[in-house]
Amino acid sequence: MIRNIIFDWSGTLVDDLPAVWQATNYVLTQSERPEMSLDQFRAEFCLPFTIFYDRHVPHIPLPQLETWFHSRFREVQGSVCALPHARDFLEFCRARKLRTFLLSTVHRDHFAVQSAITGFGPYLDKPYVNVWDKREKIHEILEENALAPDETLFIGDMQHDIETARHGGIHSCAVLTGYNTLEQLRAAEPDLIVEHLAELRGILEKNGLHLKAEGRRFEEGRPPIVTVGGLIFDDKGQVLMVRTHKWSDLWGIPGGKVKWGEPSVEALRRELQEETGLAVSDIEFVLVQDCIHSKEFYRDAHFVLLNYTCRCAGEPAVKLNDEAREFRWVTMAQALELPLNQPTRTLLLAVAASKH
Repeated sequence: MIRNIIFDWSGTLVDDLPAVWQATNYVLTQSERPEMSLDQFRAEFCLPFTIFYDRHVPHIPLPQLETWFHSRFREVQGSVCALPHARDFLEFCRARKLRTFLLSTVHRDHFAVQSAITGFGPYLDKPYVNVWDKREKIHEILEENALAPDETLFIGDMQHDIETARHGGIHSCAVLTGYNTLEQLRAAEPDLIVEHLAELRGILEKNGLHLKAEGRRFEEGRPPIVTVGGLIFDDKGQVLMVRTHKWSDLWGIPGGKVKWGEPSVEALRRELQEETGLAVSDIEFVLVQDCIHSKEFYRDAHFVLLNYTCRCAGEPAVKLNDEAREFRWVTMAQALELPLNQPTRTLLLAVAASKH
């Protein structure tokens, strides 16, 4: 049974990725190095961060790099905010009397500001911050607080977090809300990968606070999950593409699960409204796809995908919920040039063929 939870901070409880990215680009420009795109930064950034610095700016002394970084970060950390589901999960921990700790590289001054903004400080029994290498600290935390390794879970968003958990002999859970990609996290082999903390809470509640990684594997005998997805056109003939962490940061279409007793077209309208804020019309069925054991998806699953085309009813003012990270209106040709998940590519090709 899980009785103790150690949290990472950045990318697990708070979203500071944009601010860290901006501050890092400031360091790079001051070092006369080219700036990085957000995708490049996520792919390159690693902990301990001295490895990142040694790789990209080895000619600059570390104290100077730190001075540049923190001076810029103080200017932009107003963008740092609580991640969706983080507060609910912390309240869940308090209600279940789980002991909670923080193990993070975040500078103590930045943590003081951000914990005050989010109000998360009172939910943490003890924070350990400004830790450069978490692997060197984990045993001290376990011993100092008399934490039994088999009752302790470390939740983080980076490979270093998973390595730290393994170093301490404790359970590990990777969340897709932060810095590392699904591919990077899979390579670290955590006990569990979840889309966000709400999913982890559901697993713990279902299993009586036991962590069962088996629950994320393909379960024979369970029925496939029926989903709907819509390729939305605007009045210019462009289509809406969205990108999510749970599909390996590949581009796809909005959609989701069909509820019990819900007609598929009504499910489509509901899911598109929830995920994009758009109402749609002119709904047409295109094809059905099987999606079984897809390595592109963050967990093992068997989906039956009902794919439709539709048109945006009204202004194409997209308002994403917390499922997607980015959206674009593009032409069909431009969409096919994006790094797409395979089901979306299949749908686009089918729609393109039908127009010829």
